[in-house]
Amino acid sequence: MTFSPDCRACPRLADFLAAGRVKHPDYYCKPVPAFGDDQPGLLIVGLAPGFHGANQTGRPFTGDHAGILLYETLHAFGYASRPVSLAADDGLQLTGCRITNAVKCVPPENKPETGEIKRCNEYLKQELAALPAGTAILALGLIAHKAVLMALGLKASDHVFAHDVSHPLPGGLRLYDSYHCSRYNTQTRRLTPEMFRAVFARIAADRKE
Repeated sequence: MTFSPDCRACPRLADFLAAGRVKHPDYYCKPVPAFGDDQPGLLIVGLAPGFHGANQTGRPFTGDHAGILLYETLHAFGYASRPVSLAADDGLQLTGCRITNAVKCVPPENKPETGEIKRCNEYLKQELAALPAGTAILALGLIAHKAVLMALGLKASDHVFAHDVSHPLPGGLRLYDSYHCSRYNTQTRRLTPEMFRAVFARIAADRKE
């Protein structure tokens, strides 16, 4: 199952994208591909494209509020060439980092159904299989966390999600968890910039060992 921008494996999502293209003909409105280094030291896994963000621009976490803190932090830790991601053709580059989503298509109300997560998990499974040994995987939120474990055939009960914890995985991989950098989480201070940077600092420290 090779990733394709024409994927229609999930009828509900395909119909939602089709309706989006009618209403917003200038939007990308396709499954959003991963962005960044092909052989990363850090893979970031989000939930799904935002309708007026990645679904509009065609780049993960670009054009919506969730990308503000993410790209600022990536730049601060040397992964991004600039602190703001504006559009897919803005020249921003990622070094040593790749960003993907558990679900590649924008879901209604930003809530993918279980079957959609499972079908799209085949793409994530391929992405994880291609990672170099020793890669750090950062899951943004519980759904991304569970999607990573599903792709690796691991039990969620053996790897409980909690902010700023890590889990050793087979093949020399390690999973790190963070609250999602969504507008709700950042505005309610459930996730602060300091908390988010601490996760990246932990990843950096572990990779130096």
